[in-house]
Amino acid sequence: MLSKKTKYGLKALTFLASQKDKKPVQIAEIANKENISQKFLETILLSLRKTGFLGSKKGKGGGYYIIKDPSEIKMTDVMRVLEGPISMVPCVSLNFYEKCDDCPDETTCGVHKLMLQVRDSNLEVYRNTMLSDLIPS
Repeated sequence: MLSKKTKYGLKALTFLASQKDKKPVQIAEIANKENISQKFLETILLSLRKTGFLGSKKGKGGGYYIIKDPSEIKMTDVMRVLEGPISMVPCVSLNFYEKCDDCPDETTCGVHKLMLQVRDSNLEVYRNTMLSDLIPS
């Protein structure tokens, strides 16, 4: 299940990417328009700023803004920042692989086989979806 952090992060990124003038937007405005707790949103936006998706400006006219063009922001990158590993179990993770303690042989494990398919399907969608694809027309 998608965490609220990821859901709200995607909503905030989509909101910022849809701004025509690309000027900084205050946290309160994003929180109000997207129905997100302002305090929770602050931590999400800070994380997105630290990982290079957003920029911020302090003072009058300040707020957060998208740094890259939304058509260059892959969902794989966003999901890994907000959600962590894309795989549902560590034994199929591409970036965070760990052997399962309770599994003697991954090659015969039915759960492993299923989760490989789930991971690959998710990656296919995330790799082929850009932030620009989420912006309402």
